[in-house]
Amino acid sequence: MNKIVRTYLRELPVGAIGYIVGYDKIFKGYQGKLLAMGLTPGTQFIVIRQASKYWPIILEVRGNLIKLTQPEADALCIEEED
Repeated sequence: MNKIVRTYLRELPVGAIGYIVGYDKIFKGYQGKLLAMGLTPGTQFIVIRQASKYWPIILEVRGNLIKLTQPEADALCIEEED
């Protein structure tokens, strides 16, 4: 059985696998956009590229690549699969 650890998306290394567990209430304005992107609770993702000064975070979700800005990524409550 894998151990689950709650963390922020920006703290995960490239190649990390995680699950979306919800949305941060502070960033509630992003919830509709994230839902429309398919980032629903229970969804598994893989970190493809981490954010830098000029690049967004890129996730692989259900075989698709999704690009997230830093505020969008901070709106997600996630758990990392260890």
